[in-house]
Amino acid sequence: MDVLSEKFPTIAGVMVMDLSVEAEAFGAKVKFHKDEVPDVTGPIIDNAGLIEKLKVPEVGTGRTGEFVKAAGMAAANMKDKPVFGGMIGPYSLAVRLFDMTEFMMLTLTDPDSAKILISKATEFLTKYAIAYKDIGVNGVIIAEPAAGLLSPFDCDNFSSIFVKSIVEAVQDDDFMVILHNCGNTETLVASMLSTGAAGLHFGNSVNMIEVLEQIPSDILVLGNLDPVNVFKLGNPELIREKTLELLNSTKSYRNFVVSSGCDIPPFTDINNIQSFFDTIDEFNNLKNAKNLRKN
Repeated sequence: MDVLSEKFPTIAGVMVMDLSVEAEAFGAKVKFHKDEVPDVTGPIIDNAGLIEKLKVPEVGTGRTGEFVKAAGMAAANMKDKPVFGGMIGPYSLAVRLFDMTEFMMLTLTDPDSAKILISKATEFLTKYAIAYKDIGVNGVIIAEPAAGLLSPFDCDNFSSIFVKSIVEAVQDDDFMVILHNCGNTETLVASMLSTGAAGLHFGNSVNMIEVLEQIPSDILVLGNLDPVNVFKLGNPELIREKTLELLNSTKSYRNFVVSSGCDIPPFTDINNIQSFFDTIDEFNNLKNAKNLRKN
């Protein structure tokens, strides 16, 4: 993180997103890959009767302690910008523990049991967020991708209300929570706002203008260049084109921060990333020049 921060003028340092870490702490098996992030190989719960028996682990179980430690080291070394830890959201964690399709069915057939599992996920994630806060980082990004598949009503009841409890436990003037949802979430903006998170991050499947029109100006909004088709598979010219297109379309929204819509894939061409930051500089310099001429 330190090396990337020195090379690129990012406004914050962000821990790598590995959404298998928290499930592994609960006992899930994880497969490690040479060129990709790890993934959960299967559920640890196959029926609702086992939910009550599931124990909530302590922070430090599995790799969670190393992630907190690494974030603390980054925060200690990077004094010129905020550092954010990363963690999965409660609904997305429950899905990894139970299986996506089966858990979505459970929310329909036995919503009380589903909420018990999400509550256990939330209990752990709250402790995890507190550990990040205690070690000195400036906030956390909560990734809740599975909630993007829910209706607004279900998102309220099976995701946002639980995210809100995490936000209320840790967010203050010195510690910010950013909620990430990379689904087609134009209809879920109100639900995401209900969490109280100070920032909302969106994936490339949404129209940023339609999203920004729904969000108050005091809430930070981030997104949403395609990390695969633009950053990974594109070239510097495409990066410049798409970045300028997004910046020009959102320039009237002062609460908007341009970024990728999700994690940059491994082995993305460094020249593409450089083009992204060069384009931001180009846009800002042009905007500043126009403002000077007006004055």
